[in-house]
Amino acid sequence: MPAIKEEVKKRVGDIVTRLPPKLRRKTLPRLPELSEEEVVRHFTRLSQMNYGVDLGFYPLGSCTMKYNPKIADLLASGVAEIHPYQDESTVQGILEILYTLSNWLAEITGTHEVSLQPAAGAQGEFLGALIMRACHKFNGDIEKRTQLIVPDSAHGTNPASGTMAGFKIVVVPSDPNGCVDLKALKAAVSERTAGLMLTNPNTLGIFEEEIAEIAETVHDAGGLLYYDGANLNAILGKVRPGDMGFDIVHINIHKTFGTPHGGGGPGAGPIGACEELAKFLPVPCIGYDENHRRYFLDYDRPESIGKVKGFYGNIGVLIRAYAYILSLGAEGLEQAAEMSVLNANYLVKKLSSVRGFELPYAEGRPRKHECVLSAKTLYKENGVRAVDVAKRILDYGMHSPTTYFPLIVDEALMIEPTESVEKEELDRFVEVMKRISDEAYSNPDLVKKAPQNVAVTRLDEAKASHPKTMTLSWRMHQKRNVIKGAAP
Repeated sequence: MPAIKEEVKKRVGDIVTRLPPKLRRKTLPRLPELSEEEVVRHFTRLSQMNYGVDLGFYPLGSCTMKYNPKIADLLASGVAEIHPYQDESTVQGILEILYTLSNWLAEITGTHEVSLQPAAGAQGEFLGALIMRACHKFNGDIEKRTQLIVPDSAHGTNPASGTMAGFKIVVVPSDPNGCVDLKALKAAVSERTAGLMLTNPNTLGIFEEEIAEIAETVHDAGGLLYYDGANLNAILGKVRPGDMGFDIVHINIHKTFGTPHGGGGPGAGPIGACEELAKFLPVPCIGYDENHRRYFLDYDRPESIGKVKGFYGNIGVLIRAYAYILSLGAEGLEQAAEMSVLNANYLVKKLSSVRGFELPYAEGRPRKHECVLSAKTLYKENGVRAVDVAKRILDYGMHSPTTYFPLIVDEALMIEPTESVEKEELDRFVEVMKRISDEAYSNPDLVKKAPQNVAVTRLDEAKASHPKTMTLSWRMHQKRNVIKGAAP
């Protein structure tokens, strides 16, 4: 054993001496002294304290937290050793998969060509806005086309993406049915309009029935129509954004095709474009040479906006989406949409009659994949807010819905069951909501102080997110002396 230690010490010393002096540490890093066992136990405990889609109901509205099939994870792990700098001739298999996936997504969305490059939905949105900009620049009117229209029910990333692309955001209101106010839209469009960003069904879960007239209004003004694909899960196999008149479509792969979602990633946000706009898609695109029967990376796109991500996309997530689509097929994807809509409307029927909650906008009209309840009556009568309800749900072993979105709904609870939840679990969620309603009227303080039955109880959310209190690294921990009595 001593001989082995000396050999290891010698080899480490040889490596250090070969490093340039300016790269060598002057002092040892101040790291916690922990054994491997302590580290393993720490992270195992953290995993047991967390909640995930594999553990139970996860009705996070707009996020579509559906179950992730394990067969897709297994297949994705098979490409983990591929290196992005390998020669094209050595990765023909993965290029074929990506080429096929892009064609499938083009067919599903009704677009001409799809780029798999964006690594998230928000990045896909940004790319879509850049394509709008590139199109207007190509046509010589970018100086004039400065305004991007978004509905007041839009996802928050829509105005952010448009602003990053250099546009001024113009907001149009919703009508009493929760859809785009067509009269207001017609008043908003002008020769300054670059385009409209819209999701359909919208964030209230309501289908924009006047979408053909909306598209005509935008196009007649010389603008482009952009589809936010966050809600694509609701219409798979039923209708395609391209057929509605959308020129650019982004796809939240992680929301629609059974791939991991949450915690900041991983994600993917492919972009589809109509034939006129396909030339602006980022490089490289994946092409197929029929003469030589080989796939290749196509950089010969002179009008391309460039790149939004290194290499070719988030391959692990894209492989999962490929496996998901291949497993279900066209009929299976359509059935997934049907089940997601059925589950959402089942909850609408059950929850809209629970005391203290109401369904705003278009009463009696079916929702699609999600619904938005308002807890404003509960708040008015008991002082119990939507956030209190959401935190109390955690005490019953379920994840909370999205809260306070869309902004046009007071005390909003945005609920999306997805197609992967069985009726028994939906019924259990309804029962939980009924119990919380009863608690709010009989003992409101109990709900206001929730959660109690979880590893981490009620947080001061403002304090927790403040830069002066966040501790994101061991170095910050040492500097702030978080543990009382610890050495600085």
